[in-house]
Order: sequence, then C-alpha cells, then structure tokens
Amino acid sequence: MVKYEFINKSLFFPEEGILAIGDLHIGYDYMLKQSGILVPERQIDEILSNLKSIIKEAKNQGVLKKIVFLGDIKHSFGFEFEEMSELRKIFDFLKKEVTEKNIILIKGNHDTMDYTKDKTMKPFHIDGEIFFTHGHENFLEMFDPKIKFVVSGHLHPSVSITEKPGVKKETFKCFLVGPHEKKTFIVLPSFLGFVEGTLINDYEEDYMESFSIIPKKSMMKFHVNVIGEDGTFDFGAIKDLQS
Repeated sequence: MVKYEFINKSLFFPEEGILAIGDLHIGYDYMLKQSGILVPERQIDEILSNLKSIIKEAKNQGVLKKIVFLGDIKHSFGFEFEEMSELRKIFDFLKKEVTEKNIILIKGNHDTMDYTKDKTMKPFHIDGEIFFTHGHENFLEMFDPKIKFVVSGHLHPSVSITEKPGVKKETFKCFLVGPHEKKTFIVLPSFLGFVEGTLINDYEEDYMESFSIIPKKSMMKFHVNVIGEDGTFDFGAIKDLQS
C-alpha cells in the first residue's frame, strides 16, 4: 500500500522518495506590479524558504529521490525575463538536493512553452502506481488499472470555515483526497502565497465540470484536509462543508 504524508503545501511519498509540489505561479507578484498593484516582490524568497523547510522535513521522514512539479510553474502565459530568472534560482537550489534528471516538470495550462534547456517538460509522469498530472486534462494512461493514485494541482483548493452562522469566515488552503474511477485522487493546494485559492465548498457545477478532470459528483465526496499552523487536519467531506 502506497503511503503518503502532507508536508505544509506539498505531498511526500516516503517509501518512493517522491515530493510533489503544486502550482508555483512564479511571477505572480510581477504580474500584479505590472497591473498597477503595489505589492512587495517577495514571492521567490517565500518559495525558497518554504522549499527549504519542506525538504528538511521530507528528509526526516525518508530519502528524497525525486521532486515533481505539477504544472503552472510560471504564471504568465507568455515569456517574461523576470520569471525565467526566478526559475533559475529555484532550480539551482533544488539541484543541490536531487540530481537534475530527478526534477520532474509537468506542463500546466499556464506553461504554454517548454522553457527547459533540454525540452524535458512532460504532460504527466508515472512512477509505479502513482500518476502525476496538472489536472486540466485527462490522459488515457491515467485510467490504467495499475494506477492506484492520481496526484494533481490546478484547482488551487481552499475552504471557508466558520464555527457559527453569522460569525466571520476564515479561508484556508487545503488538500482534497477521495475516490474516483477506482483510484485515490489527491489534489494539492497552490504553492502561491498571495491568495488562498478557489473555495471548494462554493463551487458551481458548470465551473467544476469545465475546469477539473474530477466530476462534481465525485468531488463532493472528497475529504478536505485543511492546512493549519500545526499540521493538516481532516474536516470531512466537501458535501458536508457547503457554504
């Protein structure tokens, strides 16, 4: 049985030594600045700081062999020099932790070009029983009977929670875990620190069906694993948290 652990906003498979990371959206702060919104350009520093602590924790749990990025690694749909510069900083750091060939880059819908030196971006990655994908399109390989886990990003899931009606709601990033097509699907939150994400307990049917590889009927049964300061906590099924 494949085991996995939530580490901050990432997912770690200790026995396989694989660390999966959701949507980075590098350059999001630069995009805001271009739009006239003044924000401190701290995204790259926060990403590196988070990666350092996550990798340290992963190594405490097992041997780190491979890092898989689940797409939307950069934010702009086109080419931005600033984004490329920040990507190099991240990859230079990661290459000190694993070999370059074991940094797997999956192409998301924002990744409109393969910006790697050797054109190594993939539409998906398979490792044993685990299928890694961005989550914006289906692949036949995903439904192979040997695949037991499908790991994706794309949705940027978050959840709004309130203790009592009328009391101010709080929004948290979360993981989604549930069964679909006789497999366990795990949806990772975005790595982006500026916004919490898309409220999963306030999803419209037409939006979910057009945006996700997981139908709403299945998604409503998924469990919400909320990221808190002291760990990740299972808040039950989405259908029981409707806002």
